[in-house]
Amino acid sequence: MSDLRVSGGRVLLADGRRHDVDLLVSAGRIAAICEPTAAAGADEVLDATGLTVLPGAIDAHVHLGQDITVPRTPEDVALETASAAAGGVTTLLAYLMLARPYGEVLDEVVAFMEQHARIDFGLHVCIVSGEQLAELPAYVAEHGVSSFKFFMNFRGEEGAYLGLPGNDDAFLAELMRAAARCGAMVNPHAENIELIWRRRGEPVPPGLSPLQTWNHLRPAEAEAEALQRAAFLARVAGASMYAVHVTNARSLDALTRQGPGAPGLYVETCPHYLVCDEASGLGTRGKVNPPLRTAADREALWAAVADGTVDVIGSDHVPRHVSAKSDDLAKASAGFPGLQTLLPLVLSEGLRRGIDLGRLVAAVSSTPARLFGLAPRKGTIAVGADADLALVDLDAPQTITAADQLSGAGYTVFDGIDVDCRVVHTLVRGRLALRDGAATGEPLGRYQRRALSGATAVGATA
Repeated sequence: MSDLRVSGGRVLLADGRRHDVDLLVSAGRIAAICEPTAAAGADEVLDATGLTVLPGAIDAHVHLGQDITVPRTPEDVALETASAAAGGVTTLLAYLMLARPYGEVLDEVVAFMEQHARIDFGLHVCIVSGEQLAELPAYVAEHGVSSFKFFMNFRGEEGAYLGLPGNDDAFLAELMRAAARCGAMVNPHAENIELIWRRRGEPVPPGLSPLQTWNHLRPAEAEAEALQRAAFLARVAGASMYAVHVTNARSLDALTRQGPGAPGLYVETCPHYLVCDEASGLGTRGKVNPPLRTAADREALWAAVADGTVDVIGSDHVPRHVSAKSDDLAKASAGFPGLQTLLPLVLSEGLRRGIDLGRLVAAVSSTPARLFGLAPRKGTIAVGADADLALVDLDAPQTITAADQLSGAGYTVFDGIDVDCRVVHTLVRGRLALRDGAATGEPLGRYQRRALSGATAVGATA
């Protein structure tokens, strides 16, 4: 007897195609993949008739807490992970961003999140000091954190609003070498702040909307130049690099020019860069770093998703409350929530463009699992894998509304956008975190230790 039988659905298996098979789940893992007619008992049967059964999405780019440095209240975890489950996300990777050594807080953060998380989770940490850099091997070996953020734009006082000190390229190069020695990966936020400073000191062209102004002040070339510089430093160090939230054609060109000799260079973009642009009527709510770009950049990103240049699509979820979105562009907080809308937007927009379902699911599930050391337990439907599943009705048109969002942010920049699908059930290790579109509210989440990230993780599961 199995614990659960998922019956009657079309299941997307590792070959990227849908199959008419049933899944048997025992002790949180997929115990068997069988024909619908197979005689196999289960304590519970979940009817998936008319649904597509996908591996649960893995959102590799998430921030938690109102100050986005670390989750501090139960709601910081419970509400955001409930919104994740509502969107078919079964694992998230959250960034911790502190100036003090993480050895002092990691165990505490993990225990706190396990008390309140509705889905599984892992952690990245931001490296900003020599003390943190010295502890990096321990973060990997003792805490299972194998991916590290670095803000290339935080020079001088630029990171003061997050309590983070300024830094420089020499420190980034040292971080790259340290990560390479540990089989870890560096995730740089790439913007050339000196180019941005120069723009700030020049008059803004008249007649620009808030989002066009923000794009003008933080131009695409500032991102592309920094990515090229970071990729070169990674190549010199032999480190894996994960280019977070790539926004534009120039940045894609800067990365692809590194060529096949660049070890472990991976590219992420986000749904807001694929769905919105500087002409979207979002006002200051659409402020994000790097900014929303042009319609042409949006199309270039979709082409890169289709041909595999973009490896991963992550939400860059920021749960700050809508009250932080001042009407003053300079004062409005950057970023917005996106966990709940990640999978519906990627599937709907991608399938409309004729992109293969398997390719889209790879970008939000199997590839982040491989890159961040979660495979083979996560990111695929296979015997022995965790029963992390998103059961989706691909023929269920709906309109995204702020009222339907479970995040504590209280809004969505995708309000009013029509999508073609609906997440009906979400299972985390075989247990329902979302049933018939309603979050269960039960804290199911467990911390996922990751010994490797980047090329070493990919090689270990090849």
